[in-house]
Amino acid sequence: MPSLRTRLFQSYARLRRPMTLGVRAAVENAAGHVFLVRHTYVKGWYMPGGGIERGEPAIEALRRELVEEGGINLTGTPQLVGVYSNHHVFHNDHVLLYRIAHGAWDETAATSFGEIAETAWVDPMHPPKDATPGTRQRLAEIYGDAGASPYWAARTT
Repeated sequence: MPSLRTRLFQSYARLRRPMTLGVRAAVENAAGHVFLVRHTYVKGWYMPGGGIERGEPAIEALRRELVEEGGINLTGTPQLVGVYSNHHVFHNDHVLLYRIAHGAWDETAATSFGEIAETAWVDPMHPPKDATPGTRQRLAEIYGDAGASPYWAARTT
């Protein structure tokens, strides 16, 4: 369950923008592991990413979020994996997922302080137990043999 702070922010965003769009990335290292983050304000492990600001191109939002959350400086062209509906979390929300191969990024200093509680490089086929359902599903699709879904995570009724 999202925190009160998260729910208030989402409610405000719904009023300001009837549709929201975000970016996330499966960033790979030389060992074939992917980078995950754990935020201070919501439970679970996520691929790094966040919202696209008004007037901001998606690729620039991705660049910004990667530096903020992980100190990852995009140097190459990421592969767009897909566009997903995230309606179960936020009505009319969509996520663009990118795959960033080793060699298409380098390290820099992370610029976000207080937002990220922990980071980890993980085996994509064995993510942490508390990785979010959407994170697990996307990793299984990219690195395993799971079928693709148009939804970021399973819909709940």
